[in-house]
Amino acid sequence: MRRPPLLVTLLALLLTACATAPGPEAKTPGDRWRPRPGTAWQWQLSGRLDTSVDVPVYDIDGFDHSRDTVERLHRDGRKVICYLSTGAWEDFRPDAGDFPKSVIGRGNGWEGERWLDIRRTDVLEPIMAERIDMCRDKGFDAVEPDNMDGYRNRTGFPLTAGDQLRYNRLVARLAHERGLAVGLKNDLDQIPQLVDDFDFAVNEQCAQYGECARLTPFVEAGKAVFHAEYELPTDRFCAESRRLELSSLLKKYELDAWRRAC
Repeated sequence: MRRPPLLVTLLALLLTACATAPGPEAKTPGDRWRPRPGTAWQWQLSGRLDTSVDVPVYDIDGFDHSRDTVERLHRDGRKVICYLSTGAWEDFRPDAGDFPKSVIGRGNGWEGERWLDIRRTDVLEPIMAERIDMCRDKGFDAVEPDNMDGYRNRTGFPLTAGDQLRYNRLVARLAHERGLAVGLKNDLDQIPQLVDDFDFAVNEQCAQYGECARLTPFVEAGKAVFHAEYELPTDRFCAESRRLELSSLLKKYELDAWRRAC
């Protein structure tokens, strides 16, 4: 049997190595996605989805978008995060009638939204499991669970920090059991206790309130911090964001397609 020329052999080995070498977000079989610090992103929760933004991560509304949309973004090389509210009831969602009145509290400042009694995991766990099932079935890579800091707000319920930790870990477990990554939304005070339970963080306005350094545990753990400001110009926060390795955007409050990245 003839042996291939040495150059051909070396070329074959090189091509094999390139094909199997881990990329910037490589996963072992069965593992979930873990975005790294500094990963660029687009966050759009309203308006006609603009799929032309050249970034590796999109964060979009889980109810409003179909599996076809997620697949289209995947074909373009994007990872896709499924936005859900897990800490507040929304009267405009198709499953709004599944929430008994006993778990619906005060308004959270957004039209049609009210805080949930997160102590009632007997009620909320199956509802949130169905929502995360929806994200999985549509092909999303991750979940952004919103309103994860009710205990720091006037919810209408006597929520404690312990209640919040238990609930946030429950949401993380539900996502992980379905093979999805999950982000900690805001809840800065509990980052030290929760950084190991979550795969990335999503933060609003840490620069405006001088709190961005508190997200450092995620970066130190090799996990992305997806960050948005609404009121500060980029020259007021981008230098610090780059220093801290945050993935920072200037957005409008309606979270339409408009963005200005650092």
